[in-house]
Amino acid sequence: MDSAVQSKIQLLALDLDQTLLTNDKRISETNRHWIRKATEAGVIVMFATGRGVQTSENYRRELGLDSSPMVLVNGAEVWKSHEELLERHFLSRAGVHKLVKFARDNQVNFWGYSVESHTLGPNWTESMFERDWLKFGMRSLDAGLIETMRNEVDSWGTFSVTYADPLNIEISALGVSKASGIKKVCECLQIDLKAVMAIGDGHNDLEMLQTVGLGVAMGNAADQVKAVADATTTSNEEDGVAQAIQRFIFQTL
Repeated sequence: MDSAVQSKIQLLALDLDQTLLTNDKRISETNRHWIRKATEAGVIVMFATGRGVQTSENYRRELGLDSSPMVLVNGAEVWKSHEELLERHFLSRAGVHKLVKFARDNQVNFWGYSVESHTLGPNWTESMFERDWLKFGMRSLDAGLIETMRNEVDSWGTFSVTYADPLNIEISALGVSKASGIKKVCECLQIDLKAVMAIGDGHNDLEMLQTVGLGVAMGNAADQVKAVADATTTSNEEDGVAQAIQRFIFQTL
């Protein structure tokens, strides 16, 4: 590792939405610059995101993370590199039937990530039930309704239930999370979890931030996330990822 790097961080795991990405879904030049500096210094930079390949691949290419591992769809897919899959965890088909009915009965928007597609509710046909789904999501502008629905699905005891913001629900196979994905990556690469730094903002980042050696909450993160993090950086509109890299990897801030 470059002599300029004084920390012992070997792996940096980044959430995307509201963390690495600005509100208009861009990677700022400052964040891009410091991610490049980190990779040049020997730190492995990876995504740990609720997004699937279909909606994260352009960002991976933009940063040139060709050999990096990736934790996608909240841990349902774990990649050693963009060409080598380590594991996938699917929802049961019966479970997906139940979730679609639940979403339709409550008249909320829903979507799913399969290996083949990112499919929105209006495009959901009967043939979709013949696919294997990695993650299922629901969303409503009625925060009270979505919280009630989240608690209901959680009470079934058959899924991992989380959310990226208070207006949605993100559902994975039981036991699957960003944290479980990072553990798999560390096992594969023989990296101690204590040597991992993760940055995130949402409820679906909670376990990840608590599992790694250094969990950093964004300035725009929910109070619950900040409470469990080891440190807080600036917001996603203020290059919070770059700030954290400078502070904790290069120790220049």
